[in-house]
Amino acid sequence: MQRKTLDSGSKCFISEKAQQEVEALKLQHPGKRVMLIAEKGTMGVGSSRMSGVNNVALWTGKQASPYVPFVNFAPIVAGTNGISPIFLTTVGVTGGIGLDLKNWVKKVDEDGNAILNNDGNPILEEKYSVATGTVLKIDTKKHALLSEDGDELVDLASSFTPQKMEFMKAGGSYAIVFGKKLQTLAAETLGVEAPLVFAPSKEVSHEGQGLTAVEKIFNKNAVGSTPGKTLHAGSDVRVKVNIVGSQDTTGLMTMQELEAMAATVVSPTVDGAYQSGCHTASVWDAKAQANTPRLMKFMNDFGLVTGRDPKGVYHSMTDVIHKVLNDITVDDWSVIIGGDSHTRMSKGVAFGADSGTVALALATGEASMPIPESVKVTFKGQMAEHMDFRDVVHATQAQMLEQHGDNVFQGRVIEVHIGTLLADQAFTFTDWTAEMKAKASVCISNDETLIGSLELAKSRIQIMIDKGMEHENGMLQKLVNIADARIAQIKSGEKPALQPDDNAKYFAEVVVDLDQIVEPMIADPDVNNADVSKRYTHDTIRPISYYNAEKHVDLGFVGSCMVHKGDIKIVAQMLKNLEKETGKVEFKAPLVVAAPTYNIIDELKEEGDWEVLEKYSGFEFDDLFPKEKARTEYENILYLERPGCNLCMGNQEKAAKGDTVLATSTRLFQGRVVADAPDKKGESLLASTPVVVLSAILGRTPKIEEYKAAVEGIDLTKFAPPATPENTRSAHF
Repeated sequence: MQRKTLDSGSKCFISEKAQQEVEALKLQHPGKRVMLIAEKGTMGVGSSRMSGVNNVALWTGKQASPYVPFVNFAPIVAGTNGISPIFLTTVGVTGGIGLDLKNWVKKVDEDGNAILNNDGNPILEEKYSVATGTVLKIDTKKHALLSEDGDELVDLASSFTPQKMEFMKAGGSYAIVFGKKLQTLAAETLGVEAPLVFAPSKEVSHEGQGLTAVEKIFNKNAVGSTPGKTLHAGSDVRVKVNIVGSQDTTGLMTMQELEAMAATVVSPTVDGAYQSGCHTASVWDAKAQANTPRLMKFMNDFGLVTGRDPKGVYHSMTDVIHKVLNDITVDDWSVIIGGDSHTRMSKGVAFGADSGTVALALATGEASMPIPESVKVTFKGQMAEHMDFRDVVHATQAQMLEQHGDNVFQGRVIEVHIGTLLADQAFTFTDWTAEMKAKASVCISNDETLIGSLELAKSRIQIMIDKGMEHENGMLQKLVNIADARIAQIKSGEKPALQPDDNAKYFAEVVVDLDQIVEPMIADPDVNNADVSKRYTHDTIRPISYYNAEKHVDLGFVGSCMVHKGDIKIVAQMLKNLEKETGKVEFKAPLVVAAPTYNIIDELKEEGDWEVLEKYSGFEFDDLFPKEKARTEYENILYLERPGCNLCMGNQEKAAKGDTVLATSTRLFQGRVVADAPDKKGESLLASTPVVVLSAILGRTPKIEEYKAAVEGIDLTKFAPPATPENTRSAHF
């Protein structure tokens, strides 16, 4: 049984007004279930999906037991544009139902072409109403959504696969997952064929069709499927999980899930597992002091390498979990599961997951999921000298929408052919695929670059060992050994870097033209768009010239998992150049800088860049005396904050209400980085490091001429399509 806990004193995610509406609907329609809907949007886009599903279940789910308060399961949720991948997985874990309504469709002319409004966006028309109070029927046999009168509104076959229905019948996934694991183990031990008790793996195979990269990874790691049978997208299988990550806000729920399972040790088939301390790194307040140490002790006892030492011997590491997972992923054929949507490694294929799925992966070493379709992304042309790779990432999203109209990335795997970049830099792209609403991403690397990435990973794992972070089970050394073996395979030609087959089948292909990217690109939440469904979407990508150097900026933030060592070096270089030109460094808006890992700071200290940042800073973190209260006001200075998520997470510190923030981070959702003020909406615009730094200095978005002058001579992160790998690396490496 999935545990759904919420303290009686906790604040529910659903507003009090919405709670009253839900309760009123229950009274008006006794015996019926209440379905929560994201109208004209995607359900579950945001953070902490298990917390979100817990709250949905609390108000609209079924009560697990009359004797246990605040424990509900099996909610019913839906979205006009479906449900975000992690949220949908979480709904399944709880035995719930998730629906893709498709109740708003594009209006087309007599030739079938979409009719556009004045902003160039397709005009939508309502296919059927799901207004509050509408009575609908879900036909679980015909797999269809019906009106109250019985008219079919939309097909729901994807919501009622045998595997999903199995979870619904069992009241959650745990009994099914453990049952299959035990049955497989017993059958193998006895040397017999397992009887067909559970829904069999769905095996889709097309003779003569090649494999995409993700299909190859799933075929290598599949468990319990027909031996020798090639699996293609659409298959629904169990897979071995190689790397598992737990972060420190959802980690407490993962801990509860493991306790509920009576699990005591990490599965021996898991190669590496890590518990981070990054989401509570900014402020060491009473809540963090009460919860984090017990989380670290539990996870360390369970068998994970932990960011904080339960024994207090090694220095507490608050490194961003995604960066650590990217380092400890030492095989490009790996499957990674992590308790965060930005589990998007640039080696292997990684899936962000809810705390329950993370717990299952830790305890069983497996995950159950469909093999997603893939979208192939390639590049042509050449990056302009003044452009940063972050602009390529944003332009990919914009050009995809131009080429296809709809978001073809949503719910699929992005297979990005960007492998001439080392894993650190390539992660900037794979990380952003969460904002593209993709299920996951696979980075296609060439042999030389993959070897370089694995050598870098080995060196950083060795640093962890040298700092005393090795677990008594020898997990970190095991990862070094795996990396050595993989490097030997590549060098010998026995097993080159992962590549898709030439005759692989893709849902769609996107070719990004680098020649079209001539000015910095900003992801804008578009908070005042008349169409509320267009707000806070990550799909509005605008060139910097759109703002005419008139967009006021209240705060700049360089940090989060989207930046790497090179980004922090860019900050130092820009400040040094500015002082050389003007004789001083003066900020017209606060600039907060949080390196994602301590390793990066150590390397910057060795190379002299950290000293430059210290010179210009007005605040520098002190691990001996960490902040115990969240900062509520910012001065126009440079803040060097502790490694970790910082403002991107928004759970500890935020910008002032109503501020306009320009950040390198990933999130632009309402209230995440900045809340609304009574008289002004807060907004978090996302851009490259040089744009953020220059905007904090100017107090506004820059003119393109100002930007070009500011980055002249700066080692920006560069990329060229795979051809001559040795010429594509940025100077930082």
